[in-house]
Amino acid sequence: MSLERIAPSLFAFLWSTGWIAAKFGAGVAGPMVFLSLRFGAAAMLMLLLCRLQRVPFPRDLRLMAVSMLSGVLLHGLYLGAVWWAIAQGVPAGLSGVIAALQPLLTAILAVHLIGERLSRNQKTGLLIGFAGVAVAIAPNILAASAASIAAWAILINVLGMISVSYGTIYQKKKLGGHDLRVVVTYQYLGALFVTLPLSFLLDTWTIDFGWVFWSVMAWSVLANSLVGILLLLYLLRQGQASRAAALVYLVPALTALQALIAFGEVPSMPMVIGAAITIFGVYLTNRSA
Repeated sequence: MSLERIAPSLFAFLWSTGWIAAKFGAGVAGPMVFLSLRFGAAAMLMLLLCRLQRVPFPRDLRLMAVSMLSGVLLHGLYLGAVWWAIAQGVPAGLSGVIAALQPLLTAILAVHLIGERLSRNQKTGLLIGFAGVAVAIAPNILAASAASIAAWAILINVLGMISVSYGTIYQKKKLGGHDLRVVVTYQYLGALFVTLPLSFLLDTWTIDFGWVFWSVMAWSVLANSLVGILLLLYLLRQGQASRAAALVYLVPALTALQALIAFGEVPSMPMVIGAAITIFGVYLTNRSA
């Protein structure tokens, strides 16, 4: 089976595990501390990989600057906002709905900023995918105590979604012709410019170095920060930015399944129905012409 066939499904699965990692990680370290360590480890591993594979680093300051800015948008601001908002009490269901707005926003930006043309099936698929997410998560949001959630924490989560949406377009537009390994290495250095200063301002650097910390860190670095991001950039290079972003619609359903296994959280019937609608929407968006 070729990488082109398995990449979308593998990416959706790996991306969805980020919410589970955030829930585990919140109990062992501050969000900015954890992400700073994660980005630093990922940058060192990518640099080691480049050296082992003798990947040349071009002496191009513009490439470095553009890649690092891409990392600020895709990793530093986005993940920093999501992890911090969850740590402040934003429910995973509400965060999932906010994340589900990304494909629609990315598609709109792609049309206006890089001239992508969406077919009728793709437009319909994006709308159906968002409808499925709404069906799946709306009951949980209505049951939640909105009064316990700080408005500014929700706003930060929304700003993170906007950051990753624009970052997806920026990546597609500016970094399409460069070696992905070099780009990702610079991206994590850029992400550190966001999370490292914030870790000293917002967190205390109190870390519980138990098996939970090391296992979550290993998965976050290897599965999310290396394999997951390389797959995202590969998908952006292979097709439209809006098609790659539409895979985010699968995240809430996949996260619910993982939560069932990890935490015993049984999905509701609306979650099951919404997941089916979402999968159909993603199929329409990503089907070949």
